[in-house]
Amino acid sequence: MQTLTHAPVLARFGYAVSDPTRARVLLALTESPSYPSDLADELGVSRQSMSNHLTCLRGCGLVVAVPDGRRSRYELADHRVGHAIKDLLSVVLAVDPACCAPDGECFA
Repeated sequence: MQTLTHAPVLARFGYAVSDPTRARVLLALTESPSYPSDLADELGVSRQSMSNHLTCLRGCGLVVAVPDGRRSRYELADHRVGHAIKDLLSVVLAVDPACCAPDGECFA
């Protein structure tokens, strides 16, 4: 296990939220811990896809799996991640429509 700070943390966070499904998973886990099958149903994705996204988020250090009997419940690795997400949601951006697509994808 490796501990990261500063720019590498931002890079991992940026990679994690660059995928809309992973961003939605983080938003859901900001509200409350959840099981993979429940997250998959809530977000309308396959369980295999959810498993892949949770593996990525775990690898980025943003979520942890908590054993719960024969199942694992997922939650944010640190409560401050939830605060950071909520803070980011309050940011208002002025974007150049010629630079980025409506989904945030850059043309450069």
